[in-house]
Amino acid sequence: MQTATPAQRKATRPRADALRNRERIVTAAREMFVEHGPDVPLDEVARRAGVGNATVYRNFPDRDALVREVVCSVMDRTARAAELALADTGDAFEALERFVHAAADERISALCPMVASTFDQYHPDLEAARGRVERLVAEVMERAAAAGQLRPDVGVGDLMIAVAQLSRPPAGTECLRADRFVHRHLQLFLDGLRAPARSALPERAMTMEDLRRPCD
Repeated sequence: MQTATPAQRKATRPRADALRNRERIVTAAREMFVEHGPDVPLDEVARRAGVGNATVYRNFPDRDALVREVVCSVMDRTARAAELALADTGDAFEALERFVHAAADERISALCPMVASTFDQYHPDLEAARGRVERLVAEVMERAAAAGQLRPDVGVGDLMIAVAQLSRPPAGTECLRADRFVHRHLQLFLDGLRAPARSALPERAMTMEDLRRPCD
């Protein structure tokens, strides 16, 4: 089998400026999806990214492709935050706290309407990113539980739905005005996760499968 020459490999490798443009598009789309929802006009995304419309469509042939890339990007950044928490050899619950605050800063609440939209929720890239996040978050929680610091009756679904809900502005409030209180409310929630538990929780712990199950 004939191997590619250095010149051929260089020709097939994405140029640095093309990679930067793609990252700028994803960053702009993430910001605008948080501010306005996933139906924001793509020409507005292009304008904020500082690229032409043709560059957006060259990277993402349709809206679904861009939405999926944004979702995967946020999940990847959330997974990296969980990896940092696992690499922390100090207090396990404090590492969990830092992860929760970092996840909120990624505005994972904005994923909820996008994941529930019409694009392919079972795309391999999305499933891989989702599986990585769930596995890493479970490890962060298990480490805190093993240290006797996390109450035993909470699951990954409980944690992630609370982060999503508490980092989403209430209806009728301005997004940026509510942002300043997100970490305050998250800390109140985190204090309630500490062991020993002060009360018994109704129902069983929520799983990620519960979050994905369609409503009856």
